[in-house]
Amino acid sequence: MMKRGIARLVVPAFLLLIAPLAAEAQAPSKVWRIAVLTAGILRSDAPVRALEQRLAELGYVEGRNLVIDFRSAGAQIDRLPALAADLVAGRPDIFVAASTQGGMAAKNVTRTIPIVLAAVGDPVGTGIVPSLGRPGGNITGVSLLNVEMSGKGLQFLKEAVPAA
Repeated sequence: MMKRGIARLVVPAFLLLIAPLAAEAQAPSKVWRIAVLTAGILRSDAPVRALEQRLAELGYVEGRNLVIDFRSAGAQIDRLPALAADLVAGRPDIFVAASTQGGMAAKNVTRTIPIVLAAVGDPVGTGIVPSLGRPGGNITGVSLLNVEMSGKGLQFLKEAVPAA
């Protein structure tokens, strides 16, 4: 269920960023490179498959005009900085970071490659971006946690279950 929810956030955010490139996907001479960094999601998991499927629908086909360079830390968070550096060395056109720690690792290795944050907890609180409204620099994306709404959620819970 969590992976399906992540897919619903990751795919639309990523597609918004690359949608203007759809017309250029027809040019056979350009091969687009996408770096994907995750803390634990596997290449075979639903969010990645959904991303690949939608890219194919837009004309981006791996092996023809697209390379997806995928790295997963396998839940070993301390590996993320080295994996991020390795991905940047491949000179991707775009960098997708699918975790808070992955977003921080991506931010620390590039200021020029566009970074799309996906499934990030609190990008402002962790210092990845200065604000949600204006993330600035080369970073955009979606967050799973809206800190401003946490208090409201607790208020609703207290109203619904006063003994909680």
